[in-house]
Amino acid sequence: MSTIVIAVVITALMFDFTNGFHDTANAMATSIATEALRPKVAVILAGVLNFIGAFLSVEVAKTISSGLVDDTQITPVVIFGGLVGAILWNLLTWLLGLPSSSSHALFGGLIGATWVAAGSNAIQFANVISKVLLPLVLSPIIAGVIALAGTYFAYRITRRAKESTVKRGFRVSQIVSASMVALAHGTNDAQKTMGVITLTLITAGLLPSNSGPPFWVIFSCAVAIAVGTALGGWRIIQTMGKRISEIQSPQGFTAETSSAAVILTSAHLGFALSTTQVCTGSIFGAGAGRKLASVQWSVAGRMVTAWVMTLPAAAIMGAVAAWVAGSGTLGTIVVAVVGIAISAGIYAASRLRPVNAHNVNDVPAPQPAAATAA
Repeated sequence: MSTIVIAVVITALMFDFTNGFHDTANAMATSIATEALRPKVAVILAGVLNFIGAFLSVEVAKTISSGLVDDTQITPVVIFGGLVGAILWNLLTWLLGLPSSSSHALFGGLIGATWVAAGSNAIQFANVISKVLLPLVLSPIIAGVIALAGTYFAYRITRRAKESTVKRGFRVSQIVSASMVALAHGTNDAQKTMGVITLTLITAGLLPSNSGPPFWVIFSCAVAIAVGTALGGWRIIQTMGKRISEIQSPQGFTAETSSAAVILTSAHLGFALSTTQVCTGSIFGAGAGRKLASVQWSVAGRMVTAWVMTLPAAAIMGAVAAWVAGSGTLGTIVVAVVGIAISAGIYAASRLRPVNAHNVNDVPAPQPAAATAA
């Protein structure tokens, strides 16, 4: 295995690690916000279930390795550039506490790098539209509608019950539903890095075209995303748990259940959707489904802006990185050094306003900006 292939595999696992802590909020933000789970317990549980989930399917990995770009027209250097772009966008949105899509950062970086290196003909736009862009638009809407309906019926069914009993029952249920989201996240998101590493091995001639990921790829990706998840992406957990709406236990349960259903279904069908967008859509739906609940639609606007920007922004970063790395060994080294320096700078900036397990729920309840009644 050549040096560049090893470098790409390591970079891919670094992306998988950032994917883990960037997306911990998907599974655990609502359970932490409602205090169904203690913060540190929640992220460790999510990490374990992400690891297990990574072994449940490889359909999404096959979509990435053979369905988005023409593997005969690119090289491992191109994939390296795309990964660097995706990592930098992940870290920037994490710093800002924005639950943008790690998946779309990866797709954008890969598409941008491929375009600058091999032209638009190397991109399979039909698959990009059907398996990336359509799920991008539809999945948060579907998840939000399911969560809205589920929240409405949850409150209707329990309206005569004692409030403390309802709260206690749904908090216990949230442990199960949050666990299902974590399992689903591992099933969907870990596969994307598996697909990228498999694509790298195919372009390097180490695997035949249309191959699935080898076991060592599955295992290493499972470990990377699990470790990242267990560290906890506290900044984004704070945004999703406290800044969208003041989530109660029934809402947390319905949001998590609808998210798990949508993600697991898509993983089975091979759709590489954004688990972040699904879970965020579910939280907004659950917020809107409770009578007199306050939903911060201004926060929604900022999130949608980040979602729209993710693909093109990561594509530009990936294109620049691939262009520089494609100039030769020195260019690849420059991209690596600059990427590490920018990443270190983002981490240093995050220490100016640290968010951790001790203060993740300290954000005050949002003021009524818009009330939506069921």
